[in-house]
Amino acid sequence: MSKDTIIRSMLSEKVSMTPNGFVSDQLTPEQFAECHELFFDKILEIHSSDLAGVEGYGSFNEECRTEYGTCREFLIDTFADDQEGYWYNWKETFETTVLERDFFETYYEEMKSRISYCEGKRYLVNNNTFFVNMITDGKTTVGFPDWSRSGICDFLLDFAIMDLNKPYLRIPELLVEYSKKRGIVIPDFQERFLCMAYYKGIDVLRWHASIDDKESCTTIMKSIGELKDRIYVL
Repeated sequence: MSKDTIIRSMLSEKVSMTPNGFVSDQLTPEQFAECHELFFDKILEIHSSDLAGVEGYGSFNEECRTEYGTCREFLIDTFADDQEGYWYNWKETFETTVLERDFFETYYEEMKSRISYCEGKRYLVNNNTFFVNMITDGKTTVGFPDWSRSGICDFLLDFAIMDLNKPYLRIPELLVEYSKKRGIVIPDFQERFLCMAYYKGIDVLRWHASIDDKESCTTIMKSIGELKDRIYVL
């Protein structure tokens, strides 16, 4: 079976992989505020998927298998310097791009110090919940056509990606309110959210540095740097 077919078999029928509507990036902040619970409902439907027979952590390969036995192995190896492909010897970019070694290493250590809170938290994640990758009608539907980065991790990863994409929408703040309203308890929310956010933040940061996107790097660094103060008041 193809990767998409296997993923479809895991998903609730309430989650659409072929949605109708428009790109969510077109929503204004006001429009998103009105329908954010719809987004959260659908994303949590992804996370409720049955993982019977699916082991480990990390992104799926074409057979929908993961490479890592633990969350720690997955997160740490993401930033290994000796991996094959695009990121081979990537740490050379500290000398050749705007990527700042001190900034990266500070938040890499912040991520590492919180991995234990995420260990054992295994959920199907889309891992690509940037607003350009979600389709909505703004009223009843939110769908997810792109599963190329999907895998197994702490479900807060998908919300951390949304916040990294548009921090002014205040995703974690809204998620805390939503959870209280729905009676959803998320143990160790602050530490888990920060771990996932730092993981994805520094990963996306090095990508934008590698393509010399200085403007995005500045924005991402500002968002990462301000996040702890936002999360610890929740």
